[in-house]
Amino acid sequence: MNLTANWSYPTTIRFGAGRISELPEACIAAGIKKPLLVTDRGLAQLPITAQALDLLDAAGLGRAVFSEVDPNPNEKNMEAGVAVYREGGHDGVIAFGGGSGLDLGKCVAFMAGQSRPVWDFEDIGDWWTRADADAIAPVIAVPTTAGTGSEVGRAGVLTNSETHEKKIIFHPKMLPAVVICDPELTVGMPPAITAGTGMDAFAHCLEAYCSPHFHPKSHGIALEGMRLVKENLPRAYKDGTDIEARAYMMAAAAMGAVAFQKGLGAIHALSHPIGAHYGTHHGTTNAVVMQAVLTFNRAAIEEPLARAAAYLGIEGGFDGFCAFVAALNAELGIPETLAGLGVTDPDLDRLVADALADPSVGGNPVEMTAENTRALFEACL
Repeated sequence: MNLTANWSYPTTIRFGAGRISELPEACIAAGIKKPLLVTDRGLAQLPITAQALDLLDAAGLGRAVFSEVDPNPNEKNMEAGVAVYREGGHDGVIAFGGGSGLDLGKCVAFMAGQSRPVWDFEDIGDWWTRADADAIAPVIAVPTTAGTGSEVGRAGVLTNSETHEKKIIFHPKMLPAVVICDPELTVGMPPAITAGTGMDAFAHCLEAYCSPHFHPKSHGIALEGMRLVKENLPRAYKDGTDIEARAYMMAAAAMGAVAFQKGLGAIHALSHPIGAHYGTHHGTTNAVVMQAVLTFNRAAIEEPLARAAAYLGIEGGFDGFCAFVAALNAELGIPETLAGLGVTDPDLDRLVADALADPSVGGNPVEMTAENTRALFEACL
């Protein structure tokens, strides 16, 4: 199969190996003449970033870069990026990297033309209408991991540096104008990052599939996304140069982000505060809490997950699905508990409060309360 395509759902996507070469053309298509490439500190030092900057420079688009991005980016990172954007007279952003670089890049493009604090645009009700939509800069998104799917999302996640709460900043125009999905950019990912980001994509699809909200299109995308992860994540983990597996995982990541328009749930409600307070990797945290959440939700999801198991070629219905998740985590070297991620003696009162305040709570098929959420955290520890 030729794994190269142009898609227009939910935005323009140039998918295929080697398509990073089209970055200057993508900038022109988006009306960007002086881009600022936003990425994280580690990625800024790698050859794939130098390659992207060389392409821009050769096309007369400069090689401006901002890389003061933390693994769980916060408003201070964003403010520093906005300052660089404004001082440089830039007219668009290239969000380059994993979830942190993509989210912060989108937030910089969004906030560069706004006058209100970023927290005024949290994904609550119609708060997004407070923004000056005409002042939002265009974004080119270039994922270098296969997990978050932020490249096809209309939001960015920022951690409040004072309260250590993760907040979702939303606006429809935060959706990138053009996405370049080049699986060759993911070849250098270490196995642990391949595993964690891949399980993030799986969690997105799984929670979207289990969400009780009505969204048949996302429901179907979630199911096929799970299949792609099941068949290709172990391959990509074992052989990072398997470009076919890398391509399918990159597709699955984008599918997960489209699917979770249907909703997320307790996996993300737990992992967001854990990551915000203890600095754990988001996708890996999702994987650690996944089995406990499946058990927690069993009464509401047993039948639909039995159907999913049949589609995925997993025997044993719901129990077989849970066993598959356990085996996959073990194969990928995922710790069995939060203690294995270094989360010991946590402030459970704070974690429970933050989990119940997380927007993901509304998509969980079983109502989350202070009592059962605390028990769920304890099961994960």
